[in-house]
Amino acid sequence: MKRLFFLLILLSTTIKLRAQDNYEIQVYGSETVEKGRTMIELHSNYTANGSITGSNGELPDNHVVHETIEITHGWTPWFETGFYLFNSIGNDGRTAYVGSHIRPRVAAPLSWNWPFGVSISTEFGFQKKQFSANTTTLEIRPIIDKKWNKLYISVNPTLEKSFVGPDANRGMIFSPNVKSSYDITKAVALGLEYYGSTGPFFHYYPYQQEEQQLFIATDLNVSPDWEFNGGIGSGFTDSTDKLIFKIIIGRRF
Repeated sequence: MKRLFFLLILLSTTIKLRAQDNYEIQVYGSETVEKGRTMIELHSNYTANGSITGSNGELPDNHVVHETIEITHGWTPWFETGFYLFNSIGNDGRTAYVGSHIRPRVAAPLSWNWPFGVSISTEFGFQKKQFSANTTTLEIRPIIDKKWNKLYISVNPTLEKSFVGPDANRGMIFSPNVKSSYDITKAVALGLEYYGSTGPFFHYYPYQQEEQQLFIATDLNVSPDWEFNGGIGSGFTDSTDKLIFKIIIGRRF
């Protein structure tokens, strides 16, 4: 909790001054897709400076493009289900379908009048072992966010569990994500996104074995039917890719 509090304070002061893997690099907001509507998103991530040698049987990700298709449908005003198709594009056998996840999510209804937006996402699925040594995983992602005039903050204190792979006996891995953005105009917001993976609770990894990554990102709000998020990220530890470019484009139907 001390780490999470520190990260929240750090990113909430960006006017003065994210780990999720490289298939879907996003800090979630609390809102769900509207009832009866479907959101289709394309997550495009390019690792410009990443691992050049694999570990645990995984292929290296340097100069690889990850393309993820996410389809989310809103069933009620407070419940949605998302489905992911992960894909990799690269040389030396690194072009392939990687795996799929399913993600139900529930949110606190607006009628409750809570001072913060709150929802919780659970994501379960599999990945091929040459792309992720932990092939069967569960993610539990609480989401808390708030908008103050032009300032927006979202905190995702995520927990990850592997059932098959090298982390299967390590318990729940703490992977906090935090976003802070500021509306420059009505259509453009600029901010920072933090992504981390610090290890099992109370048995955190040494710092250089943790994943610590910060993105400078922009959001475009040109239409309620469209979503755009893009950014450039840098890793600060030996275990984190050093340079990643990301773009998310979404359309509601």
